[in-house]
Amino acid sequence: MTPERMEAVIVPQRCVLVLPSTGAFDSRTYRIASTLVARGHEVTVVARLGPGLAADERHAAGYRILRVAVSAADGLPRPLRGIVRRIRRPARPSIRREIPADGAPAAGAGHPVAPPDSLGGGRVRRAFGRVARLVSSAWRLAAIGLTVRSQTRRTRAVAPPADLVHAMAYMGIPVGLAVGRRDGAAVIYDARDIYVDAANLARQPRLARAIFGRVERRWANLASRVITVNRPYAAVMADRFGVPSPLVVLNCSYRQVGPASRLRRFHDALGLADDAVVVLYHGGLSPDRGIEQLIDGLPLLPAGAHLVLMGYGVLEDRLRTRAADPRLAGRLHILPAVPPTDLLEWVGSADVAAMPIQPSTLNHRLTTPNKLFEAMAAGVPIVASDLPGMAPILRETGAGLVVDPTDPVALAGSIRTIIEMPSNERSAMAERGRAAHLATYNWESQADLLLAEYGRLTGHPW
Repeated sequence: MTPERMEAVIVPQRCVLVLPSTGAFDSRTYRIASTLVARGHEVTVVARLGPGLAADERHAAGYRILRVAVSAADGLPRPLRGIVRRIRRPARPSIRREIPADGAPAAGAGHPVAPPDSLGGGRVRRAFGRVARLVSSAWRLAAIGLTVRSQTRRTRAVAPPADLVHAMAYMGIPVGLAVGRRDGAAVIYDARDIYVDAANLARQPRLARAIFGRVERRWANLASRVITVNRPYAAVMADRFGVPSPLVVLNCSYRQVGPASRLRRFHDALGLADDAVVVLYHGGLSPDRGIEQLIDGLPLLPAGAHLVLMGYGVLEDRLRTRAADPRLAGRLHILPAVPPTDLLEWVGSADVAAMPIQPSTLNHRLTTPNKLFEAMAAGVPIVASDLPGMAPILRETGAGLVVDPTDPVALAGSIRTIIEMPSNERSAMAERGRAAHLATYNWESQADLLLAEYGRLTGHPW
């Protein structure tokens, strides 16, 4: 069928995308929504309200974003909401002060502490620690459930009717299922991580993780289709969820040739010298992303090399403190995240893109992060973790080097190797990444897979 004929048979339909975040910097959502709008569909993104963001806005790409206020307290039954809102919060810090990280009560906190050898002190501390961890895990699971309940209630009230619901992540799928039940619509679970083995959930006690795993499996089986972002994830999910192998839709960037000349966004924004070299980490400023290892390796790079961390997350304040350390000689810079529409121009202004994600969880070992495909699209040489998710792509394409991400010296050595390459070799590495992007690792190729699945689920071509 010719492209003209395919466009002629598209049936305009309504898609609601559900996010358990504000969606302000969610590039996957942007790509899906903008693709659908360009093909004549009605698209609404329902996300969470955040500071400084509009509750109702029209994105420049043509889709609508509705944001709802969400909280765990709001998820309580109505009679309890008012009571909880009246409870004052000052008691919480005192509790945290009285219970240190090891779970033992602190001396002088109003609780006499038994000498280590009395009353089986070591056993008491360990038992207390286990109880504290179980209470923390129970509250985390309860908070997830209450927050989901809050978002579900508010989303059902504002989301327009849908022919298909595309729900992102484990806190988005139960909300999406509720909207799907309301409208009799097919629901896609876009599982972008192996959540039981990711972030804070990976550190929870086995019982808490098992409970969450059973709940997620139920959600996945209620969905019309599970999709994910790479083949290793799909294999794990098929086994754990007991569903057909999830459809793989890679998190690639839109196909683009790139600017005629290299931009200098970082040099202009930071006032860097003309000959300064920019090593870029972009994405979540979170633990286990290799940020600390990059900083530790910075002194081993040539004096003109600067490390730029661009994004947001829980480490931001700590990283700004480190950037002020005179021993780093002003070579560490923190910049805010930028919208998906501007991102590749910034990435393309770097000399090296670094993504040394740590092998701390199964999710991290198998990940293929957005930043990998963004760097390829922007034509920037890559240094990435030698892990099963990313390494095969880099070895296949020749777009960069893989390294032990836990070793700051090795990491700095790989970055230095690229920096000190003859310019023709460095350009050839960048062009190999760009060529792979144009041929294979681009959003247009992935969107075709997704649109075909949408059509199968609704019975009409998208």
